[in-house]
Amino acid sequence: MYNAWFSNDSYAKGLITNIYIRQKRKMSFRKVNIVILVLAVALFLLVLHHNFLGLSSLLRNEVSDSGIVGLQPVDFIPNAPQQAVDGRQEEIPVVIAASEDRLGGAIAAINSIQHNTRSNVIFYIVTLNSTADHLRSWLSSSTLKSIRYKIVNFDTKLLEGKVKKDPDEGESIKPLTFARFYLPILVPGAKKAIYMDDDVIVQGDILALYNTPLKPGHAAAFSEDCDSTSTKVVIRGAGNQYNYIGYLDYKKERIRKLSMKASTCSFNPGVFVANLTEWKKQNITNQLEKWMKLNVEEGLYSRTLAGSITTPPLLIVFYQQHSTIDPMWNVRHLGSSAGKRYSPQFVKAAKLLHWNGHFKPWGRTASYTDVWEKWYIPDPTGKFSLIRRHVEISNIK
Repeated sequence: MYNAWFSNDSYAKGLITNIYIRQKRKMSFRKVNIVILVLAVALFLLVLHHNFLGLSSLLRNEVSDSGIVGLQPVDFIPNAPQQAVDGRQEEIPVVIAASEDRLGGAIAAINSIQHNTRSNVIFYIVTLNSTADHLRSWLSSSTLKSIRYKIVNFDTKLLEGKVKKDPDEGESIKPLTFARFYLPILVPGAKKAIYMDDDVIVQGDILALYNTPLKPGHAAAFSEDCDSTSTKVVIRGAGNQYNYIGYLDYKKERIRKLSMKASTCSFNPGVFVANLTEWKKQNITNQLEKWMKLNVEEGLYSRTLAGSITTPPLLIVFYQQHSTIDPMWNVRHLGSSAGKRYSPQFVKAAKLLHWNGHFKPWGRTASYTDVWEKWYIPDPTGKFSLIRRHVEISNIK
């Protein structure tokens, strides 16, 4: 009986020992599993963090898909010098169209903006696909390496059915002139943006223009033709050139039904500040496209159009619904004979010089071409060159 008890006792001890060993092994395995799980979680978090950074970079550097065919990002160069740009500063989007035959103008405008500000500027350069490589090679020059930019391809199909191809209206078949109509698509994440033509030079800090106050409900601020400083200096007895009747055909019933006064002062769309939140809220792009289509069907623009083919639809959509910019931020008419009436002191004081008109500063007969040429950077490919008969001296000191 003792032997039986001893035997049972030994069996029980062995059983307990086995259970203890098994539990210990299970605990060891559990510890190992916990360690493996912790390592897996850590690895997962590292991968997730890496992917998040990559995604953030992608979202920051690429224009999002707008859902509209024709405006697509080509590339992005985020190489602004750290000492010049404070990361906490609001980004200032500046949109400029750059056609092949006027590429030197866009380059000079960009150079002048960049060198006169310490703000966080990013340039959205709208061009055709055939010009992108030429533009990129020019922007890679040492003088321009500090700028941040996106090149956006503009597909001409976007304008099908919206532009009348009249050989007498040369600008109407230049698609890039309509890029300004699509600002929310070009700069999808911005609340505000600046648009400017390629025939300008900026002499002030672009931040001041960007900070132009817009009245509630206004989607854009322009420089009015009648009230601008440059117009007062240059234009006397210009007739209808700077009124609505100079751009729209008031004989057409559709125009008359709008009840817009023909004597209303027009504005220049070559430089403006846009509230993109309001622009989208009011469907400005759709409104502009509507009037473009109606003009193709009914011929609503004046036959003696006083300015750009893009002006009439803007005048209609923004009739008595736009703010104004400081007139010194769009000193124009330098591209006409009237520009020669400016004094060197006035030109020097201007925040932005605009060579609107037939004569461009890269050509022969424009006024104050030497002021523009200070910001011009020679084309490294040699495709674009200045046309000069003689050197003009403005004696600006």
